[in-house]
Amino acid sequence: MFILFAIPIGLVLGFLMGGRLDRLGALRFEWAWLAVAGLFVQVLLFSPLASDRIDPRWGAAIYVASTGAVLVAVVRNLRVPGMGLVALGAVSNLAAVTANGGIMPTTAEALANAGLGEVEGFSNSAVLADPALAPLTDIYALPAWVPLANVFSIGDVLIGLGIAVVIAFGMRAGGTTRA
Repeated sequence: MFILFAIPIGLVLGFLMGGRLDRLGALRFEWAWLAVAGLFVQVLLFSPLASDRIDPRWGAAIYVASTGAVLVAVVRNLRVPGMGLVALGAVSNLAAVTANGGIMPTTAEALANAGLGEVEGFSNSAVLADPALAPLTDIYALPAWVPLANVFSIGDVLIGLGIAVVIAFGMRAGGTTRA
């Protein structure tokens, strides 16, 4: 949910830079279908319908594969201003998830700060005793009083910044042509 804040930030920055909203329609992303498919799989995977029913081993494999699919689509579009930041954040998150067996570790403190508790069933964030690559995990939290409060990682911050840049520069420059 943290990444959703990048959209209005990018729009405001775009307007402040003299951009126009209609120019976003001219942005061209190659393999966008792959990113959408990967994200859609994650929405389903972490929905209450699936998280209680899926074997954690399968859930972990699906999470890693869908995150990898999104990363492939992002890398395909590195020529778009801001996508380098998105890629760096995605690599950071994928490294943390892969190093921890298909789960993004968080802390009980971060969950509490976000007003959340541990989730039953398979989840994208779980408290692990001794996570690998701990600085890259969901150790930060938006406070519970913030709408859509959740835990997040440095990778999420980089992805959010990258999305804001994509939007702002897309509003200013118009479309990005295909290579």
